Amino acid sequence: MDLMKRVFQPYLDQFVVVFIDDILVYSRNRDEHEEHLRVVLQILRQRKLYAMSGKCEFLLDQVGFLGHVTSGDGVSVDPTKIEVILNWSHPTSVTDVRSFFGLVGYYRRFVEGFSLITAPLTRLTRKSVKFEWTDKCEQSVQELKKRWTTAPVLA
Repeated sequence: MDLMKRVFQPYLDQFVVVFIDDILVYSRNRDEHEEHLRVVLQILRQRKLYAMSGKCEFLLDQVGFLGHVTSGDGVSVDPTKIEVILNWSHPTSVTDVRSFFGLVGYYRRFVEGFSLITAPLTRLTRKSVKFEWTDKCEQSVQELKKRWTTAPVLA
């Protein structure tokens, strides 16, 4: 377990999320949030750990974190990632298909029926299948792109 996770272990999934050296503090309301911030900042001070003031943001209504936007409404896909998906040209090799899956697969929980939609693309990644871009493959990519423009906010 890395240092930051050990330091904040009692508060992980209570009101703190840690990813490497990023700390996300979340709360139900402003008063609770101020208390949570006090706890986090006090722990940092006690452990002689320092946050770069230029990287800190406090009391935000929404925050971008690990490719998602989190707000009081829930979690959604970061709009910049949606833009990347929408501008992705169709794959021309198995490596391209795997790269595309690397991006869209990270957000699969936002697309109902993801596995069914991507079945033609998944088939292309099999060793026994010759790479051939078909209409079904193109339809699969276009359907995914369409779904990203209407991706839900998850509570």
